[in-house]
Amino acid sequence: MRKETWILLMHISTVERLPITTTGSPLLVRTKTFQSVFFVIPRERDCHEMHQTLLRLSQPVNLEELYCFHYKSTPDDLPKSAGWNFFDIQTEFQRMNVPNEQWTLCNANRDYELCDTYPSEIYVPARASSAVLLGSASFRSRGRLPVLAYLHHNKAAIARCSQPLSGFSARCMEDEQMLDLIRRANPNCGYMYVVDTRPRINAMVNRAAGKGYENEAFYENIKFQFMGIGNIHVMRKSLQKLVETCEQNSPTMSSFLNGLESSGWLKHIKSILDTSWWIASAISGGVSVCVHCSDGWDRTAQVCSLAALCIEPHYRTINGYQALIEKDWLSFGHKFTARCGHVACDSRERSPVFTQLLDCTWQLLRQAPEAFQFNERFLLTLHDHAHACQYGTFIGNCQKDRRDLRLSERTFSLWGYMASHLNEYKNPLYNPKAYPDILKPDLSAQSIRFWRGMYCRHESGVHPRESLADLLPAAVHHATALTHHIDYLAKRISTFKNLLSGRKERKDDTVVNYQNGSSDTVDIETKMEAAEIDNKQSAMMSCTPIRAHDVTSKSKHRQHARTLHYESGGNLSELECANHDHPLKEGAPKIIPLITEKADAMIPATLSLLEAEISTVALDWKTIKNVTECGCSTPLDHFSRKHHCWGCGRVVCTRCVAARAALPALHAARAAPLCAACAPSTPSTPVTPPDLLTSAT
Repeated sequence: MRKETWILLMHISTVERLPITTTGSPLLVRTKTFQSVFFVIPRERDCHEMHQTLLRLSQPVNLEELYCFHYKSTPDDLPKSAGWNFFDIQTEFQRMNVPNEQWTLCNANRDYELCDTYPSEIYVPARASSAVLLGSASFRSRGRLPVLAYLHHNKAAIARCSQPLSGFSARCMEDEQMLDLIRRANPNCGYMYVVDTRPRINAMVNRAAGKGYENEAFYENIKFQFMGIGNIHVMRKSLQKLVETCEQNSPTMSSFLNGLESSGWLKHIKSILDTSWWIASAISGGVSVCVHCSDGWDRTAQVCSLAALCIEPHYRTINGYQALIEKDWLSFGHKFTARCGHVACDSRERSPVFTQLLDCTWQLLRQAPEAFQFNERFLLTLHDHAHACQYGTFIGNCQKDRRDLRLSERTFSLWGYMASHLNEYKNPLYNPKAYPDILKPDLSAQSIRFWRGMYCRHESGVHPRESLADLLPAAVHHATALTHHIDYLAKRISTFKNLLSGRKERKDDTVVNYQNGSSDTVDIETKMEAAEIDNKQSAMMSCTPIRAHDVTSKSKHRQHARTLHYESGGNLSELECANHDHPLKEGAPKIIPLITEKADAMIPATLSLLEAEISTVALDWKTIKNVTECGCSTPLDHFSRKHHCWGCGRVVCTRCVAARAALPALHAARAAPLCAACAPSTPSTPVTPPDLLTSAT
């Protein structure tokens, strides 16, 4: 089978020319999504030209050349403004009951004069004066003074900043006052922690450059803690070794485990989680924590967001996790453009800091899947789009950069795209009551796992397994479709049972008369008055069927009359299921009753139409296992999102299941996903009866 492999230009990480062989010039392309593609080009000149072209296209010179500024969405998709207004930092802090008596909104950074890598809205202790703010900002690297990042309901706070410019002996009274005010903003504890995420030796080396760490003698009632997370250079080298390990053609168990151990990747993931849980434990215990690393936008962002993830159930939802990224990463100045390599720049600035956040989140998701509303695909989508530059959400290094580029006006938002595909990211195991409060991770060495879904996702192996995140939603959707179909059948059975048993359900003067006779038809006449018919009249009416168009031509007030014409297939085979007064049962009254029922415009007029209505829903769905290609010839592998058409039950790709329409045989108000073959035969507007809509909602 022919299979196409698409690689986004912005996903290209490196392009390497290998030594010439007898078959041609090899070219190795590594991507930021951990895919390696090996080309053999017959002519060396062509290989050189391809090498230079790929380097130029994958590393634009400036941000204006990125794809997000040229991407045009289809007319059926969301507008360009969708998603940009999903998050507001003031709304997020209001959710935490801020501002309050202890914390207030500071306007000193409205024009980014205090710190150009911080958001324009920052929250500081209410008693902090302008002099204290300015003095503390001047004493911190890049002007990143201590500000509020998260406030717990017990008044304990997570504050963040950068390293002090202390050198070997420098001190700043305003900075000391600032930390003391943060400590006092928590009336329930008399001390606080300052967490330096770096190894102590690294912090000591920075003293020679006029930076360093706080002198404990100058800060009262504050306890200091070093955590030992490596810097961006250590993480970059670690990931390179991990990728080399995963690229082995036929690795043995020992070679893979040795490579994984030598990379140190899992050790780094554990150190980040250890630090995050330490902070979360302190906050849940009522003690405030101020966190910093070197510049406060890499390791600080990691541990602050992960600590909040453990503490706050809101951040374990889809919208909450997006808000967490917006607040702790985008607003507080993580350098996405530099760390992800969006444009040509110093390669030493690139580092998998955001990838580690997603990896740590996956570790928590794997340990407690019922605690998270999102699934693994949600995390992979965030990772890939952070590097793809199709949307403007992750472009730039800080909030000021994004506003200067006018990204909300010129580009689409990733949040808008994900909102329109929300069902793809929902975790079917999510139970918000399972972890209503703090989430305690298992940080033992054997509990930290290698994330195959991220780093080896393009290696299908001999027997590729379908993702549990795909199998469970498929089962849930199938069960949902069957449940709605059962509800529909129960409603239809109840309707016909009432008609056959002669039950009356009058809500107005309009009645429908079902007259059983010796002919093969059942004819219905709508009348505006009650009627009494004897046996002779009944026989006459049964021999002379009255059609709806005859009735409507008699009088103006009968224009709503209609005829239900069902071909009789013979006597009923299970009369015991009918009511005791059924006209065909033994002992039934000799008088054929007049069956009066309210007219329902949604009852199919013929048996063939009824059968067609019932068959609009597929009862048997094809399994997603071993499905390698969609009907449109799009290849489907273990990483592709596979969907089911509710109309025919076939497995299709995301593009082919874009159509949605209400199905008559579903007792549900929402539209069902359909493939292109089933969509045209389905009405474009919901056709669910009004009574079904009411019960469904």
